[in-house]
Amino acid sequence: MTSRIPFYFLITLLLIAGTALSLYRHDVYGVPWTPGEERALWELEARIEFDAIGDPVKVSMAAPETQQGFTQIDESTSSPGYGVALIDTNKGRRAEWSIREATGKQILYYKTQMLVDEQASYNTVPPKGDTPAVSLDNPQQTAADALLAQARSLSSDNTTLTRELIKQFNDRNNQNSALLLNSLSREKAIINLLSLEKIHARIVGGLQLEDGRRRQSITSMVEVWDGGKWELFNLQTGQEGKPDNILLWNQQGHSLLDVVGGRNSTISFSIIAQDITPQQATREKVQAEDLLNFSIHSLPVEEQAMFKTIMLIPIGALVVVFLRIIIGLKTSGTFMPVLIAVAFVQTQLVTGIIGFLLIVGTGLIIRSYLSKLNLLLVARISAVIITVIMIISVFTVVAFKIGLVEGLSITFFPMIILSWTIERMSILWEEEGAKEVLIQGGGSLLTAVLVYLAMTNPLVRHLTFNFIGIQLIVLAVILMLGNYTGYRLSELRRFKPLVED
Repeated sequence: MTSRIPFYFLITLLLIAGTALSLYRHDVYGVPWTPGEERALWELEARIEFDAIGDPVKVSMAAPETQQGFTQIDESTSSPGYGVALIDTNKGRRAEWSIREATGKQILYYKTQMLVDEQASYNTVPPKGDTPAVSLDNPQQTAADALLAQARSLSSDNTTLTRELIKQFNDRNNQNSALLLNSLSREKAIINLLSLEKIHARIVGGLQLEDGRRRQSITSMVEVWDGGKWELFNLQTGQEGKPDNILLWNQQGHSLLDVVGGRNSTISFSIIAQDITPQQATREKVQAEDLLNFSIHSLPVEEQAMFKTIMLIPIGALVVVFLRIIIGLKTSGTFMPVLIAVAFVQTQLVTGIIGFLLIVGTGLIIRSYLSKLNLLLVARISAVIITVIMIISVFTVVAFKIGLVEGLSITFFPMIILSWTIERMSILWEEEGAKEVLIQGGGSLLTAVLVYLAMTNPLVRHLTFNFIGIQLIVLAVILMLGNYTGYRLSELRRFKPLVED
């Protein structure tokens, strides 16, 4: 008989190592055990991509700085082979990269850390000189005069005038605003109209802060000088003031990105939030290169946002193992519910459940027809995969046409897993009947919902992302559950007569 001592030693070692790593992260680096600390740190990364054409390259990007509600505590760049400088210019603060010669695809990174700080003040720099002259042709000038006349009659100062102009540009039935929007962007048109009124205004870029976002773009907003400070306006809603979840990236109203010596340039932003102690936030730099600081925070922010979801998968696996081994719940596939739950995280629960039922239900109907064709397994699975893609496409288009924006997220469902699920359920229907399909399908959906609830728990998300030692503890618990060979809870009812006898 094989000794179990090495197995128990392994489990003990995993528990000790996981606990020790977690305690080390908490005590040495000050990472809190629970989310919701008074101070939050936003880590933002700008990713610049362009094609170099073999000439000298100079890249200039607007860089953020301390502003209302945020204090900048650190910034860095990643650009092998490039010279880098962070400078203050008449166009505001900018990051500049340069190289004598470059060819092909180029990727540059800029990372900054902004601490949420209610005491931080916005750097109010009054405008210099007169407002720039604006040249409009006769039809545009007539439309501009009409818009200004109406806004002027309904306003009392620069702020209210701007608000009324935004309302007119948001009115789809306003022919005057539509005329100007034929040749100008919304923000540029508003800036021009304010210039005609001798009001200083500028276009700034706002970045909406949302944890775990990748490939996000800048939203154009307008700032208006009211005589004492700059007032920010949301062009979509007309809302005045700076929301707490908006960070101004290019604050001085100049270009966001300039590339000389390259083409097809793009810039995107990745955002992630960390819960840290105030003491840690004020340090200039955490010892990120320490071997025992097992953290993924040193990765680019885009990858961190991806790992924030990946690190939750072991929690889903733990839930599935517990439900199958201890509870005895039947599911279609072992870890299919985990992947469905990950899709639920992206689509939201109600939308995800409806989408899952529609796709699987429709797929089963089509699969029943394919079974009559006596196709080989490979061809049948391929046909089911194509069918699932078509079903998702049709449902997404229909949802968009009827105005259900939530339905657009149905594309996050894992198509291959759904195809195999439909295939397995179809075979199960033929061999065991509809009852067994409902039992396993319902068990899979219930398991996916429970996994979703575990994955979306704020405490679970905080612990799995900030403490890699938790993964070792989860592994140890799964190994212990895998060693269980007793009765499942669902079997107690089955064997209840034996106990009574």
